[in-house]
Amino acid sequence: MVEINKKSLLAYFRERAEKSLERISKDIPKDFRERAKRMNYEVMVIRESLIEETLAQAKKKELNSDKILNEILLITYCSYIVMIEYRNRVWNYEYMTFSRRIGELWDPFCQLCWKYNDDKGIQMFEPPSFKEVREQLQKDITGFIKNLKISEKEKKDLENYYTITWNLLTSGEINMKLDLHFKKNGKKYVADLKSGFSSNEKGNTNRLLLVASIYKSLKEDYGRIIFVRSNEDEANHYLQTLKNSGLWEVYCGDKAYDKMKDITGFDIKKWINENVNWKEDFDDKTMKFFEKNNLDIYLKW
Repeated sequence: MVEINKKSLLAYFRERAEKSLERISKDIPKDFRERAKRMNYEVMVIRESLIEETLAQAKKKELNSDKILNEILLITYCSYIVMIEYRNRVWNYEYMTFSRRIGELWDPFCQLCWKYNDDKGIQMFEPPSFKEVREQLQKDITGFIKNLKISEKEKKDLENYYTITWNLLTSGEINMKLDLHFKKNGKKYVADLKSGFSSNEKGNTNRLLLVASIYKSLKEDYGRIIFVRSNEDEANHYLQTLKNSGLWEVYCGDKAYDKMKDITGFDIKKWINENVNWKEDFDDKTMKFFEKNNLDIYLKW
């Protein structure tokens, strides 16, 4: 078992990644996109294996969740460093893919505070499917119509109009899946994490508004939260649309981290400040490439 410290973990990931790259380069000599995809997968497999070993050791030592989470966060961060290094070796980043990648990694990283936090009263749950929600709403509305003081013909017409309208609105399945579905102190919450809001967020914004509307319509009271890594003044009008909708609680920048700490009991912002140092942790060749191409400006969480 490799020691759980940054130096040892980076050395371990790099050693394993180098061997993987040699094998992948022989298997896929020409398609650099496929090589990059395979490298990401290989590093992910190494990471998951290390996490499994860490959890097994933690169980033997009866470690508390903060200690376990600290180790898993470090393993995950080191895997990100090496994953980015080898992706760049196989296929150089350009600004759009790099900025997006740094943002993409933030979301699952923060989710670890919920996943490995059993002794803080947090429980994950499976969200209802759209089919289940639709059937319940149809049942509720049909029952409401039947109790109206109108003629049977009017009730039948109203049900038909409702069915036609519903079918038009829901001609496709709505994806109810969000980043987090958890219970805290008996209350259910649904949450989404976003690194930032770009100019192409219209579709996702509309989906988030619709999903929140559905959760709000249910009899069970769901807390609805959006965490945004970037500061509010860096966001565009799509974020303001969500914030002003009354359907979501929206937290940006340090307020997002504060809310995460309030819910999970773990100070992820403090952990990041103490452990995440992209510029020092990347190898020299990778960092020089990022600086030369002005990609280092995106190295922030």
